[in-house]
Amino acid sequence: MFAVRWRPADLFFQEVAFSQYYEIGDETLWNPSNGASRLFLIQVSVYQAELGLPSGIGPMQEDECQIDPVAFKEFVDALLAWHRRARHRVMTALSEGFVATVLALAEAAGIEVDWQSARSTEEGGLKDVQVPAAFVPSEEAWAAALQAKSRELGRCMGA
Repeated sequence: MFAVRWRPADLFFQEVAFSQYYEIGDETLWNPSNGASRLFLIQVSVYQAELGLPSGIGPMQEDECQIDPVAFKEFVDALLAWHRRARHRVMTALSEGFVATVLALAEAAGIEVDWQSARSTEEGGLKDVQVPAAFVPSEEAWAAALQAKSRELGRCMGA
């Protein structure tokens, strides 16, 4: 048998950051928890590689991340077009939450997303096609569902 003796001096406090800030200039767009931010930034790097395009989302330094609105808009539009061309159920499922989060961040930044180009793009041909074929919603249904998810996330992302 053993006894554990607890002393108040055994406790110590560290300065811990509980959230991080995504900003354009001095305007905070999003202030997620460290965990949510970490997962988001990992996914940013995945989609930058997939698209071959920088996101405009700078490095996290001292719990702050600056976003370049010009590069971010280009990334958002390319990501949206990529997502629309996806014809594989697993790829669509894996990317949908990230795409909705990026759209919510773009909306918070006042960036006008190019939905029309995303709807009409078929460049690059079909890759990673689901067999049997994945259900492809109409342009209107696809955009409406993604916009609804983005708005829902946007309500949770308020800075």
